[in-house]
Amino acid sequence: MQTVAPAVARARELYDSGATRPLAWRLEQLGSLRRMLAEHRTEFADALASDLGKHATESLLTEIGFVSAEAAHLEKNLEAWLRPRPVAVPLAVQPAKAWTELTPLGVVLVIGPWNYPLQLLLAPLAGALAAGNTVVLKPSEHAPATSAAMARWIPEYLPGAAEVVQGGIPETTALLALRFDHIFFTGGQAAAKVVLRAAAEHLTPVTLELGGKSPAYVDSTTDLAKAAKRLAWGRFMNAGQTCVAPDYILAAEDVLVPLERELVTAIGALFGTDSSRSESYGRIVNDRHFARIAALADGSTVVHGGERDAASRHFAPTLLRPAPGDTVMGEEIFGPLLPLVPVAGRDEAIRMINDGAKPLALYVFSNDAGTRRAFAERTSSGALCFDVPAAHLMVPGLPFGGVGGSGMGAYHGEHSLRTFSHERSTLAKTFRPETLELIYPPYTKTKHRIISALAGMGAGFRKRLRPR
Repeated sequence: MQTVAPAVARARELYDSGATRPLAWRLEQLGSLRRMLAEHRTEFADALASDLGKHATESLLTEIGFVSAEAAHLEKNLEAWLRPRPVAVPLAVQPAKAWTELTPLGVVLVIGPWNYPLQLLLAPLAGALAAGNTVVLKPSEHAPATSAAMARWIPEYLPGAAEVVQGGIPETTALLALRFDHIFFTGGQAAAKVVLRAAAEHLTPVTLELGGKSPAYVDSTTDLAKAAKRLAWGRFMNAGQTCVAPDYILAAEDVLVPLERELVTAIGALFGTDSSRSESYGRIVNDRHFARIAALADGSTVVHGGERDAASRHFAPTLLRPAPGDTVMGEEIFGPLLPLVPVAGRDEAIRMINDGAKPLALYVFSNDAGTRRAFAERTSSGALCFDVPAAHLMVPGLPFGGVGGSGMGAYHGEHSLRTFSHERSTLAKTFRPETLELIYPPYTKTKHRIISALAGMGAGFRKRLRPR
């Protein structure tokens, strides 16, 4: 087991020195992060291919390039976002000046998942560094090649600013026993409860990026062929191991039948007729998850796909027609299975969604304004996207996060800066003139009349509170 306390102590020492506060230091770290990803792009891509079978292009799009773009966006806007924001001062406190400013929290713990082991560890890192914090990173032990690559290069490019702690549950448990100023966790709900319980011991604020079942609703007003291709891309990217992937499709039966055909066509266009031969199609992360996905598929009705190979952990894109009570509809799938569920229409779809946990994302494929408005007004989800899944993550101005069981807190862009900062209130009041004499005791009738007027109270208030 790796000893974790020295890493946390080093991060604390650098933060306490004050070195992380200046804008120049923050910009230097963001630039170093981008330089690391650029100079070792091939090594990181190879690690992602080893861990998850990701194609280099997919790794560039969803992991390496994603983090580089996030860091560049922070660099470009950081100075403006950090400027103090003036606040109006009421007459009773004048003359005075008031403002808010974003101040660092301290030492941040970021615990990353295995499905996007680079993006979901380093994108929060970028936000925490931009906010002037030091960071302890805990990459997932289930993506060992990526974890090792980050442990090799982060100390060289971000010395002191970011400490990497490799290992599994023992190391994570040891970290959670220590005091941090913020914990950022991405993963499942069961582990999130462990993180929350540990954070409560130190009253540490926590951001939780979780998952859940993100539904998609499709109606007859949309272009089914284009919708199918977008849904297949969103569902089967990273072999379905994506927290915002469409988890199941709701549609009327007369829409599901042609949509199913279009999905089969789209799967073939994206990954070929034999996805095991496609370099663009990933692999399941480990044997345990492979067995879990196989059990979900075998417990339902497969209408397309289902081919698998345990030795290579290849599991083909699979369409299901689940029956009521099938396990696949009771838990987050996190794999290449896409259930097609018939509903009478949008009202039943909304009822089904609202009967479950609040999803991380909700996707609506419809050209009907009333349908779009109904989902916007009658559902709650971390994100709501029309006619496209997952792409909202690529918009840096949109906060990414869940609601209810799908998470708490959000990040990306300025939202990352605010997540990892404290917005401190500041008031500065001169001694001359000394207007506070008005509110000091002893209280007189004259002071009472003046304060009542300043407070905007009417005659009735004055009569009720008239001093004796």
